[in-house]
Amino acid sequence: MPSPLDRTFAFFSDAHNLERITPPFVGFRILTPAPIEIGVGTLIDYRLKLRGVPIPWRSEITRWDPPHGFVDEQRRGPYRKWIHEHRFRAEDGGTRVEDHVTYAVPGGARVSRRVRCVRARRRARQVRPSRSARRDRLARPG
Repeated sequence: MPSPLDRTFAFFSDAHNLERITPPFVGFRILTPAPIEIGVGTLIDYRLKLRGVPIPWRSEITRWDPPHGFVDEQRRGPYRKWIHEHRFRAEDGGTRVEDHVTYAVPGGARVSRRVRCVRARRRARQVRPSRSARRDRLARPG
């Protein structure tokens, strides 16, 4: 990103910016009132929509290492497991932003893992480019 490390970290550590960079078709809304003081143990409530059906989601910040990164883990939501690691490092006058998500979709052995994984990957591919473009516009200096 064409933004210094401290500014980039500040942008991503403001939970309300997630609502700003998520594409409208996800129907994503932060329910926790602002301001949200972020640190280990912070709980953040969201709502998103899947085919028009509202889905509650709660994340907990489980690692907080400003300005280098943080981890949020789903405590309630659509996945059986969701661990999202955000990493930041200064690079070439800007900031390299890296995300790593470990997830598991719900369902037992009788539910086709292939179908569930294909759908989850497809949805992630739809959200990521839009979120990246919005993020870059919103985080530009000046």
